[in-house]
Amino acid sequence: MTHPTIIAPSILAADWGCLHEQIRAVQEAGADWLHLDVMDGHLVENISFGPAFCDCVAEAATVPLDVHLMITRPDTFWPRFAKVAKNITIHTESSCDVAATLRAIRAAGIGCGITLKPGTPFASVEPFLADVDLVLVMTVEPGYGGQPFIPEMMEKVRAARDARESRELGYRIEVDGGINAVTGKVSIGAGADTLVAGTSVFAAPDMAAAIRAIRGVD
Repeated sequence: MTHPTIIAPSILAADWGCLHEQIRAVQEAGADWLHLDVMDGHLVENISFGPAFCDCVAEAATVPLDVHLMITRPDTFWPRFAKVAKNITIHTESSCDVAATLRAIRAAGIGCGITLKPGTPFASVEPFLADVDLVLVMTVEPGYGGQPFIPEMMEKVRAARDARESRELGYRIEVDGGINAVTGKVSIGAGADTLVAGTSVFAAPDMAAAIRAIRGVD
């Protein structure tokens, strides 16, 4: 199964001092989704923002919100994002019953996703593939924006693609970290259909041109 390419700019890279203006600008530039990286300082070594910030993003957003919970207890916290999220993605490394949490998210009518850190083997997400709408392959170590792309992670993207085909599943394959026009092309070639891009979009002099280039139409 194939999906049209989606570009999901990461709000982590936006200028929060003019958040709503940045959201409107990136949507006008062609963003399909907006990606929200929620970090708790435990699962990853950074703290970003929580539900109130995501609610603020939703006030200006006209495209779906893609919420990535980089937190140890997504089972406790995911309902606080439910009213704004199209998708909620959780980590296989989380300290909870991952399968039960994914089921609860989906039962609430929200897309559910599974992800893993670069050092975690792809086998850790395989038990969940039949029950998710999205598989997110981190192409940097999660926690901070602006890191270089890890090309070895394309092996996991290909594994996700091959598993989807062999098992006749329908999940999206998302990549996040160091995505730009060059690495976006590499990721799409490996099987990704959903690309999270931060600084390469928000720091670009022309956000629309940057999004087109990542999408592969320029």
